[in-house]
Amino acid sequence: MKYPYLDTSLTIDERVSDLVSRLTLDEKISLMPTHQAAVPRLGLEEVGVGGEAAHGIVTRGGTAATVFPQPIGLANTWNTELMQRIGSIMGDEARALNNNDGRHGLMRWAPTIDMERDPRWGRNEEAYGEDPHLTGKLAASLIRGMQGDHEKYVKMVASPKHFYGNNNEVGRLDGSSSIDPRNRREYYLKAFEPAFTEGGALSIMTAYNEINGTPALEHADIRGVLKGEWGLRGFTVCDGGDLSQTVDFHKRYETHAESAAAAIKAGIDTLTDDAKLVCGAVREALQRQLLTEADLDEALTNMLRVRFMLGMMDPAEDNPYKSIPMSVVASKEHGEAALQAARESIVLLRNENNLLPLSAEQLDSAAVIGPLADEMFRGWYCGELPYAISPFAGIQARLGSKTVSKTDGLDRIAWRSVRNGQFLKVQAAAEGGKPSVVAASADLKDAEIFAHNDWGWNANTFFAASNSKYVSTEGDQQATASADEVFGWFVKESFQLVPQENSSAEDADKSVYRMLSWNGLPIVTGDNGELSVGAREAELTSDSLYERVVLQDGLEEAAKAAAQASAAIVFVGNNPVLNGKEEIDRYGLELPPSQQRLIRSAAAANPNTIVVIVGSYPYTLGDLAELVKAIVYMPHGGQEAGTAIAEALFGDYAPAGRLPMTWYASESQLPSILEYDIRKGKRTYQYFDGEPLYPFGFGLTYSPFVYSDLALSSTMLRGDADVLELSFTINNVGSISSDEIPQLYIRAEQSSVERPIKQLRGFARVRVEAGASQRITFRLPASELAFWDVSRERYCVESGEYSIMIGRSSADIRLSARIQVEGETVPLRSLSAWTWAENYNEYESVRLEECREGGTAVAPVDGAGWIRFDHVDFEAGTSFFEAKVSSGDPKGGIITVRLDAIDGQVAAVYPVASTGEWHNWAAIGSSIVSISGQHTVFVQLEGAVRLNRLRFQV
Repeated sequence: MKYPYLDTSLTIDERVSDLVSRLTLDEKISLMPTHQAAVPRLGLEEVGVGGEAAHGIVTRGGTAATVFPQPIGLANTWNTELMQRIGSIMGDEARALNNNDGRHGLMRWAPTIDMERDPRWGRNEEAYGEDPHLTGKLAASLIRGMQGDHEKYVKMVASPKHFYGNNNEVGRLDGSSSIDPRNRREYYLKAFEPAFTEGGALSIMTAYNEINGTPALEHADIRGVLKGEWGLRGFTVCDGGDLSQTVDFHKRYETHAESAAAAIKAGIDTLTDDAKLVCGAVREALQRQLLTEADLDEALTNMLRVRFMLGMMDPAEDNPYKSIPMSVVASKEHGEAALQAARESIVLLRNENNLLPLSAEQLDSAAVIGPLADEMFRGWYCGELPYAISPFAGIQARLGSKTVSKTDGLDRIAWRSVRNGQFLKVQAAAEGGKPSVVAASADLKDAEIFAHNDWGWNANTFFAASNSKYVSTEGDQQATASADEVFGWFVKESFQLVPQENSSAEDADKSVYRMLSWNGLPIVTGDNGELSVGAREAELTSDSLYERVVLQDGLEEAAKAAAQASAAIVFVGNNPVLNGKEEIDRYGLELPPSQQRLIRSAAAANPNTIVVIVGSYPYTLGDLAELVKAIVYMPHGGQEAGTAIAEALFGDYAPAGRLPMTWYASESQLPSILEYDIRKGKRTYQYFDGEPLYPFGFGLTYSPFVYSDLALSSTMLRGDADVLELSFTINNVGSISSDEIPQLYIRAEQSSVERPIKQLRGFARVRVEAGASQRITFRLPASELAFWDVSRERYCVESGEYSIMIGRSSADIRLSARIQVEGETVPLRSLSAWTWAENYNEYESVRLEECREGGTAVAPVDGAGWIRFDHVDFEAGTSFFEAKVSSGDPKGGIITVRLDAIDGQVAAVYPVASTGEWHNWAAIGSSIVSISGQHTVFVQLEGAVRLNRLRFQV
């Protein structure tokens, strides 16, 4: 007998329904974790949901797939067609790997869509910048490519992350992001929306953080927005370990059964946590009647639907993706795409006197300098590189027989243990062991020579010359020279150095430091001379003290190399796993002091010094921004970074990338990293009114471009369904063919609410030959002019005048026009019905927290704050005020209602008594001064009080 779920002529929903009906309860429970058990009797194989694909498929078992630039670099391309091609390549390689051995999954955690509103976020390398329009379009294109365009089957499943309000690492496991309705709709959700409405994503991962006090894996937007408004047909999944963390970090429940039940009820379909823990928690939740079997059926229907869409239950010959061969993995064709992505990710930031491009024919020699000159670092969530062409290798290949020198600018040093007076050396490994670091050399000439890289913020790495390995404390806590790279969740190749007061003042090359491991424990010299991680108490002894002896000054070597070359190219930047990564926010925005000194040294020696920043995020540069004639930015660029940067520097390729994030002039221009209100915090180009170092959308080109002849299909839009077509000409007036990225911005010139300074609403990457011109057309739906009207809880296209701006960046507007819109007039507000407190028009010193009775709660920060409601209509008159409040403090608090000004007429004062617990809510209300006419209403909150909703009645 052939069961209906195996009948390929039926619809997927019919087949899924039949399969779910045949599962026993135990089998259903076994399918709830991301490590899903096999059900042999029904032909269900064991499946692992998940795996990384941030910028290439992360493989298992030693097979290397194609690696593209970091996502922040892919965002530099502003190229949706390229993103779809990259996605398609990732889908092909995921399928090929899965077809080959079945161990490589087809459901991958990518892309990261979190809004990068703050450059200090440790995970900035993973996403696509600060703008929801750019991020949404790039992500949707990547997803379309990943999932394929077959009418029946999908190539692989994209699972965008992390939904949502996830943009700080410190406190991410228990912190709450305070996001009001306008920020939520216009910014955070807006970035995710195209992934589903345009890209057709079949999964999504929720974030660790709370949103207004509610853990993201329980938020109402899972059902209301993702599954309701956006029509997600696939499954939702929580982030790794989040089931446990809701108990352990958020302290929300006593048991995992309660956590599992709440997540599944909220719409989570599969749980990323230990499979045994998940199954036990789900079983207990069923036994306690916190869940029903119908709840599991709903979740499994969403999960299994995706399996059918992947063709997992169908004959292989029916699915064209099942025939993709292993030969496509890391193929030459895919390498060419990686090279193109690396090229397009390069951003030219400065080019005084047209120093770039360099002429390979006229250049006698080049000095390639810096700690990133001959390095190729993997980004986080990145697989092994199939091959790696470093910047030095790329430049050397490009210049052929010309003299190309290389120096990393790092000091070569020796270490002497203060405890036993011996110099450190690398001791050969015993059988089955690793080469150890020991203090056992009486003579400096026998000491190990280490290249010391000071990455700033007390992160130091040491590279042993004798065996070309990094010193590490990985494994048995011994210090070994055994690491091929600096990498890992815990980066055990990183050491802290604490200078001691007794350093040798008369000899600047000799100084004494206390050496600490990556986690701050002392590195001690043992009785046998071996170095190991010691107990905290060793910090009080000389066992962890070491004298640093400089054998070769890196700055002197760099200056010498720069002085002897026609041009000096200095490569600086970050290591993707140090000073900023998952779990670690950045400690500062500047380049490490050692790298700043390196740039100054090279620039003083050679006026033709070019700085290439290889980085995962924006930087502040201070006076370095104008110290050298040319500055280029590129991300950690995958396998072809060296070829791409060489082509850009020597004019074989004209760089045209644009910045997807604002580069601020100073960290002082930023509010707290925990401030999620981009409007109040004046974040991103949309609201930032200061002077940036480089604005959003910025990037120079070798050829100048002239913009002209802006034409509009109309100067009037009527209703939110109308569409404006605008066209203009861009002319490459230089002698070098180049890409150009025209950008469309809009601004509301009159509005009932504060609107952004400008907003991106269109962009295109186009190729224009030298001396040629091209006509560009953008379509602007009137709906793109909308804002979120809190008074009616919906989008609104407001009547009025709007500016249409065409620019090369958000700050370089070349063409503009004004249009009129016949839209809506926001009506006066009525507070006669229950109104959520979060739907204020303005506020000061409040944050949003959870109300388990519905909606959110407004709470004062540091005991005092206010919210404001504008244009309130009291024409019918009112004499009674009600509110839903909570106070978990015996002292309670006070709510004061004022009219027209924060110090205006007092309409009511209400003491709020303690409700015992914060989750207990009480109604307050009484007669007030009679109010009529139109007013602005201020509600002041003092003390320990939370306000959920309010209303005024006759």
